[in-house]
Amino acid sequence: MLQHPFEPIIDKNSKVLILGSFPSIKSFENSFYYGHPQNQFWKILATLFDEKTPQTIEEKISFLKKHHIALWDMVRSCKRENSLDTSLKDIEVNDIEKLLHQYPNIKAIFFTGKKAQKLFSKYFSHLSIPTFYLPSPSPAYRKMILQQKVQAWSILKDFLR
Repeated sequence: MLQHPFEPIIDKNSKVLILGSFPSIKSFENSFYYGHPQNQFWKILATLFDEKTPQTIEEKISFLKKHHIALWDMVRSCKRENSLDTSLKDIEVNDIEKLLHQYPNIKAIFFTGKKAQKLFSKYFSHLSIPTFYLPSPSPAYRKMILQQKVQAWSILKDFLR
């Protein structure tokens, strides 16, 4: 069983929570969320806020906190063969309900993939918080170009005011 290697990035000022499924192999290697060099997560957010793309872990954490964005994943532990969500097996989920209770300023949850959204629906559908699917920033998701993803992700800003 693989255990999730990162703590949630969150503080009392966070207004939205972005949930992925589980860190990729590259994210494990690079010791932080969305660590694959082709993943567009950081580029999408930087474009959305008209800023330069954060590079270091410290810059990424600072960027998230500056914009009141919390970041975590749905899966606490699992087995897997590769980085694809379809390979995740024997899944145990993180306690999202407890996190939301600890941080009541979270106004909405955004999912960076269908797997995260499905797991949330399965385990936490009783929670009354707005949820939204964002097009995956993964390099495997090529149905949209960067600007289309940025446009879709712009809904985040509605909850950051």
